This record gives sequence, structure tokens and C-alpha cells, in this order.
Amino acid sequence: MHCPLCGSIDTGKVGTEQYYCWNCLHEFAMQGQEGFTAYYVDEEGTLVSLNELAQDGQAVEENLLG
Repeated sequence: MHCPLCGSIDTGKVGTEQYYCWNCLHEFAMQGQEGFTAYYVDEEGTLVSLNELAQDGQAVEENLLG
């Protein structure tokens, strides 16, 4: 299984259709042939969707820019 984020083959299966990439240190879940959801694993082991991080970053950026 190749990591959809960095392309590495250094991945391991952690659940049903869920994988962890040892190269970029992200977890991802496959959804069909071409879809996936990527997660950041925080210091407590909680999965945080990269989509949520991007949205939070966008909100912070919008507040800074006015």
C-alpha cells in the first residue's frame, strides 16, 4: 500500500482500510479506489483530520487578515 500523501511504501495496516505511514507519520483511511481521509496523530494519540486542521488554519488566517 502506497501512502496517498507522500507516496512511500513504508506503511502498515492498523485497522479495516486504515493505514499508518512511517515516512510522513500520518494515518489514512481508504475510501474506495481513489478516495482517502488523512489524519494527524497528536501527542495524546488522538486522530485529527487534516481537513479539520486546514479549516482551522484558514479560519485563523481569515481572522488575522481581517
